[in-house]
Amino acid sequence: MKILVCISKSPDTTSKIAFSDGNTKFDENGVQYIVNPYDEWYALVRALELKEANGGSVTIITVGTAEDDAIMRKALAIGADDAVRIDMAATDAFSVSMQIAEYAKSNGFDMVLTGKETINYNGSQVGAMIAEAMDLPFISLASKLEMNGSTATLETEIVGGVQIVEVNTPVVISCAKGMAEQRIPNMRGIMAARTKPLTVVSPTSNDVLTAFETYSLPAAKTACKMIDPENMDELVELLHNEAKVI
Repeated sequence: MKILVCISKSPDTTSKIAFSDGNTKFDENGVQYIVNPYDEWYALVRALELKEANGGSVTIITVGTAEDDAIMRKALAIGADDAVRIDMAATDAFSVSMQIAEYAKSNGFDMVLTGKETINYNGSQVGAMIAEAMDLPFISLASKLEMNGSTATLETEIVGGVQIVEVNTPVVISCAKGMAEQRIPNMRGIMAARTKPLTVVSPTSNDVLTAFETYSLPAAKTACKMIDPENMDELVELLHNEAKVI
């Protein structure tokens, strides 16, 4: 079974976020990038578990520039067989999805896995767009995935319960919490990642449909106010007029 796992980079959660050029660009100075956790912990690790159980190969893919190669190597250290980087800056979800779909269509993958979203944009768009472009079924926010031959059985959470879905490959799946547990690359994997193939592919021509006009930081947190436990009137007044939660 050939599995393609979509990888994106995200700022480390400890990075200080700032913007430049009149709040129109994300300031990357001093920002440490990591593999998007949902792509790594859920999609990639589950793909590796399926390969270990059933055979096959796992390829990781990203849309990005040469600066993203370090992120790809980190993902290779976890156990992927090879990597593909489509050589263009990731601009919007549509253009990224079309680039990945074009590569996937021409290379005969049985399954395309994505994380449920990226932690920096939280768009949750790429998986569905890839499926549409490839004319394949799409299972969103899957928390479990088992294979029996060419049939995948998945669980997704719905309001009030769990939905069980069966679908034949090829298929596109976005992976959520519960799909797999995080793997820490060992020294052998880190050393092997240095020599694993990282193929750079020229992008195809497609449209960019969205652009970011401006960024802004959330409002700063206010100081904690201590209320005398005997003074319930003050607490109610603050919750009603200041916090506006009642």
